[in-house]
Amino acid sequence: MTDEIEAFTIGRDREMDLYLAQYDVLGSMAHITMLQSIGLLTQQELDQLLAALRDIYCQCLRGEFVIEEGVEDVHSQVELLLTRQLGDVGKKIHSGRSRNDQVLVDLKLFIREQLHEVCLLTRTLFDTLLAQSEHYKNVLMPGYTHLQIAMPSSFGLWFGAYAESLVDDMQYLLAAWRITNRNPLGSAAGYGSSFPLNRQMTTDLLGFASMDYNVVYAQMGRGKTERNVAFSLASIAGTVAKLAFDACLFSNQNFGFVKLPEDCTTGSSIMPHKKNPDVFELIRAKCNKLQALPQTVTLIMNNLPVGYFRDLQIIKESFLPAFDELKDCLRMATYIIQRITVNEHILDNPLYDPIFSVEEVNRLAAAGMPFRDAYKKVGMDIDAGRFTPNKQLNHTHAGSLGNLCNEHIAALMDDVCSQFDFESVDSAVEKLLNS
Repeated sequence: MTDEIEAFTIGRDREMDLYLAQYDVLGSMAHITMLQSIGLLTQQELDQLLAALRDIYCQCLRGEFVIEEGVEDVHSQVELLLTRQLGDVGKKIHSGRSRNDQVLVDLKLFIREQLHEVCLLTRTLFDTLLAQSEHYKNVLMPGYTHLQIAMPSSFGLWFGAYAESLVDDMQYLLAAWRITNRNPLGSAAGYGSSFPLNRQMTTDLLGFASMDYNVVYAQMGRGKTERNVAFSLASIAGTVAKLAFDACLFSNQNFGFVKLPEDCTTGSSIMPHKKNPDVFELIRAKCNKLQALPQTVTLIMNNLPVGYFRDLQIIKESFLPAFDELKDCLRMATYIIQRITVNEHILDNPLYDPIFSVEEVNRLAAAGMPFRDAYKKVGMDIDAGRFTPNKQLNHTHAGSLGNLCNEHIAALMDDVCSQFDFESVDSAVEKLLNS
């Protein structure tokens, strides 16, 4: 039973820790540099350790790093490799820290880099949507409420709406970045250390904007950080899922509004005419699954009191792979939107004539007829088959058909993106690796 208990306790932790390996090395490099500064390592020992850690870091980047059978986690594997190479010097890297703050800093470094990648991919999708909005700004399509044809819309509005939605999603991502970009290293098991640790030094070495100051709070951040980040990922996923649903619907033959790229559709085993929107359907499903991630994290950590608990290990299984899933969805969505074909003659079909009824009501009201009377007259004309639409539209207010405000939407996105301090982080990490 002992083997079963061990397998149950470890679970998928070794597998999940491979996501964190290179970040564990970075955290160790910062930590030992600080240990040397307070006299717990000699300069010679530091130089030996840094050289060995750089080699391990390169192994991680090449995909060669493995956690050996019988080794509990990534932290133990790194220390084992150092001890094999350097003897007792390798055992000194754990002074002044606990696996608790090790995994915390690993997670934060991992999340920070993943958020950078998600930000760039989200911005690429945003730019693609806004470019398509401009390209098709004069192509009309029906707008819907209750899945009934309602009023004239345009592909400029449709593409642009999803672009602006991503601006709001990027605000969530920025908040997640700011929460993540704080250093927990030095909190040890959650109650600090009797060593005179220089936490500001490790903060600077790792490029964090600040630290999680209170050591108890630093440990309370485990789970909370993942939950807040999960909300930001779920927000982007919600926008992309909705876009995917629209595109699947609009590519249906009964709509015929758009045509998806051939390589993003699949056929049927018995129906030769089928062009199924499988890529967007999978995007929709994956993004809907991602929207459950905040609840998954919350249900694992929600009723835990202060301090560390093994429950938190399970969060990694859902959380760490979520970034790759969202990044894949963003890449695929961008690919399709770049190549989507728009039907530029949808409203030639008299089926859509009634959507111009509001235009006629407004024209009569502008000419002096009370709005309620105009509404009643146009409704009676439609019922009697006397309604002839005037398809010449003149919408001028901000955000409308004739005034998309795309330049303002782009400025909003520029403003949010400018607040991510990716350059400082990259510079600090590069300096640490080359020190």
